[in-house]
Amino acid sequence: MARTRRIVMFNRVSAEGFFATPDGKLDWVVPEPAIDKAAAEGLSDTGTIMFGRRTYQMFESFWPHALDDAGTAKDPHAAGRRSPELGAMAKWINNATKLVFSKSLTKVTWKNSRLFHELDPREIETMKKQPGTDIMIFGSGSIVSQLTDHGLIDEYQFIVGPILIGSGKPLFSGVSKSLKLKLEEATKYPSGNVKLRYTRQS
Repeated sequence: MARTRRIVMFNRVSAEGFFATPDGKLDWVVPEPAIDKAAAEGLSDTGTIMFGRRTYQMFESFWPHALDDAGTAKDPHAAGRRSPELGAMAKWINNATKLVFSKSLTKVTWKNSRLFHELDPREIETMKKQPGTDIMIFGSGSIVSQLTDHGLIDEYQFIVGPILIGSGKPLFSGVSKSLKLKLEEATKYPSGNVKLRYTRQS
């Protein structure tokens, strides 16, 4: 029996819990090669990405142009840094199916992108029951919050950075009830970043 597709959230957050500065920037992120390596090695488990409008447009402005002929790609968080692991991520992101949720966009032109004007929980449930690999969410705080409110995210992966940015955008807003999580992994990296991986308790 084929397993149900999971929805997995991956986000970098500051030590006080912000996932972006007030103007949406991520220039505070502390790079960690081991995190890039682990992410590149796990790409085969995921073939679809969910986006809100802002994160989709941010990714679309960067990743299609990040890969070079040597197979390395630029780091979106550290100017001048490139690596083969980021190159693998660039290839995967560009080829992945992209589900974009936006009330204001009228079309999406990035390869393999589909536009949805509403987030219908029943439609997401149907997607999860279809054959395929897991679905990943990056950024997209409004979508993460809506999916959390409907109990549709199966795993939460946070990279907690060793930095306080003072003010910023909270990842979760408008979630109407508490959600108990089970800690599956806590990994400390030389950079000071910490990976926390939680699954949703039934």
